[in-house]
This record gives sequence, C-alpha cells and structure tokens, in this order.
Amino acid sequence: MSSGVLFVHNNFPGQFADLAQMLVARGVPCIALGQNHSPGLPGMKLARYSLPRGSTPGIFPLAVRAEADLIRARSAYDAAQALKLEGWDPAVIIGHPGWGEMTFLADVFPNARTVAFAEFYYHGRGYDVGFDPEFGAPDLESILRADAKNGMMAMAYANADAIVAPTPFQAGSLPWRFRDAARIIHEGVDIDAIRPGPAEPFALPDGRVLPPGAPVITHVNNHMEPLRGLHILARALPRLLAEVPDAHVILIGDANRKPYGAHAPDGTTWRDICFKDVACDPTRVHFLGRVPHAQLLAAMRLGVAHVYYTYPFVLSWSLSEAMALGCHVIGSDTGPVRDAIQDGVNGRLRPFFDVDALSEALIAACRDPAASAPLRVAARATAEAMFSRAKGREAWLSLLRELGVRIGG
Repeated sequence: MSSGVLFVHNNFPGQFADLAQMLVARGVPCIALGQNHSPGLPGMKLARYSLPRGSTPGIFPLAVRAEADLIRARSAYDAAQALKLEGWDPAVIIGHPGWGEMTFLADVFPNARTVAFAEFYYHGRGYDVGFDPEFGAPDLESILRADAKNGMMAMAYANADAIVAPTPFQAGSLPWRFRDAARIIHEGVDIDAIRPGPAEPFALPDGRVLPPGAPVITHVNNHMEPLRGLHILARALPRLLAEVPDAHVILIGDANRKPYGAHAPDGTTWRDICFKDVACDPTRVHFLGRVPHAQLLAAMRLGVAHVYYTYPFVLSWSLSEAMALGCHVIGSDTGPVRDAIQDGVNGRLRPFFDVDALSEALIAACRDPAASAPLRVAARATAEAMFSRAKGREAWLSLLRELGVRIGG
C-alpha cells in the first residue's frame, strides 16, 4: 500500500524544509530526491542523482533548457527506480518542477498523487523580461528563450493533482488553464520568533555602532542586482543623505552571487554598475555582504524604513520577514508587492522607476518615524494573515489529507 511523501527538488530541501520536517515530526514517512549538490535534511533519506553529461554541443539554442531538463528527468527516474526497489512507494509526490525532475516520476510511482510547486512560470513578455529597458530591450531570441524554459514545467502542471503557489501573483503567472487548480500556500515565516521588538545598538564592520533611534534605511538584496531595484535605490540615496545629514543606509547581500536576472557584463558586478556614477558617502552607506540571519533581523528592527523593490518576479522572503517584524516597508508598485502591501495602509508603494518618489519617501521616514506607526502595526497583521508558517502548515496538512496521506499529531 502506498504511504508517505516523496519530496523532489533540484537542491532539496529548497522551499520544502519546514514542511518536510513537520511531516517527519508527525510520523509521516518521508524521503527526498535531489541532484548531487543537494544539502538534504538531517535524519531524512535523500536519493541524490548525478548528471551523465552536459548539453549537446551545437544544439538548437531554444532547445538547450528542454534538453537539460530531460537529462535531469531521466537521471531522477533512475534514482526513483532505485528507491522503488528498496520498497518505497509514496502516496504523494511533492515537487518543484522547475528543473525537470518530476517529468517521468509517474512512470515509477503510478499510484502516487502529485503536487507541483508553482514558483514562477516564465514569460517572454509582460513580466520580468523587458520590464526594465535601461539594461537593453530583449531581442526576439531572449523572448523566445524565456518562453521555452516552461516545457517540462508545463508537463508537470498538466499532470499534477494539485498545484501550490506561494502568492496570488505567482499563481497568476501560470497559464490560465492551470490557475484554477492552484492553491495559495506560502511557505511561511516563524512569526512567533520574527516579531516586532525593541531595536538594539547595531555594530558596523568598521567598529562604529548605530544607536536605536538613528535614521537608518535597510535594504536586503541577496544578489545585489537591478531585478530587486538596486539601481533605483542607489540613485535615491544622494538626495536622502544630503537632506538628512545623520541618515545611514544598510545594504545586505552578496554582489558576487549568481543573480536571478541577467548577469552583469564580464568583469563587473551589478553593484559596481548601479553605484558607478552615484556619489554616496561610504561612511554612511554600508555594504555588509551576506550576514547571519539574526544580524539581518537586527538591522531591519533598527531601521526607520525598509526598501523592497522588485521586477514582476518571485516575491522575496525578506519582505515577509520585514512585515513580520513590523517594519515600515517602502516597496515598488509592482504586482508581487501589491499582493502584500496596500499603499498607505500597511506600507508605502512607489512607482518602480521614480527615483524622486523613493527619495521623498525615505526622507519622510527619517524625519518623522512616528508617522509610520499605524503602517507598522498593519504590516505585522498582514504578515500574521498571509505569511504565518503555522497557517501554511495547516493548509498543507489539509491538502495532503485530501490526497490520501495519513497524518497523526
């Protein structure tokens, strides 16, 4: 008899860490399948697969992604067959179809129900590609290449018993035939641990300490890239620094990591490009790189405002955490952010490309921090409703019970 859950993620656990750990704690048999670089989870069996080869030299350019996904799919099939020979027969397969691994698993486990995670369905037009003309309008091949990324994902969604998307915007990126099948379940943050609290003195790398009450702006941009608005923020800072002489800016993220969006030109980083012609006092604009999570939260608690900008793309965990902390969020008026923030109710929204509007919002936040108090309270309430890990767990449990998984606890 089929039982338990098989998790599938190219870099397991990915978005499934909390869900997998919660199910194991409730006595549900769980295994996982991922590529050989997957970190896995302690105490949970992970079947890793490796790729037998790379892409075919000279292959038709629009077929590169599909071939790579099918190579992974075949390797994942072999790893799943090995699990089956060991006696594993999952009732439900929960997987991220973005790299192809889910394509052939129904041939291994024909009785399993499947849940496909909908992180982002690519589009050659109308979403992130071509949104920002500053860095070059996409040519036809770029547009077609974006659309071509969806081949194996579309197969997974078409064959899934259920689709789960973290936000309405991400569900809305799906083709309309799949949208009605999508449930909105955010993976959630621990809103009991990540909550409003008093700011504490914050030590900078040079030894200086920013005290509570200082006019501090924070920004988290994991890859330091334009897709998350780094260039817009950079251009807004000179006016802020001139008009608020004691303001400081804390930027967190690694400029050398592979970006979600386009790569910077060879030999440069997006941070270099975004700040190249921007006059910012380095004693007041602090690039911290990657920091421990506790330090990131401490920085956001200290700030009088947190800047979150994004192209029409996947919503970042940093926004959900900022709202859980009760931050005054100044966000871009783009689809992903509008899912969470209503201007003047639980944060501020400004047009993505309007540098002056962002400068003015930052200056206002620094000059009158108390004015944002109602927005902070409402941001926290939104996080409790939209990003609660406990609510996400309950939604997942309800779905899995519908699909036949026996869950105790």
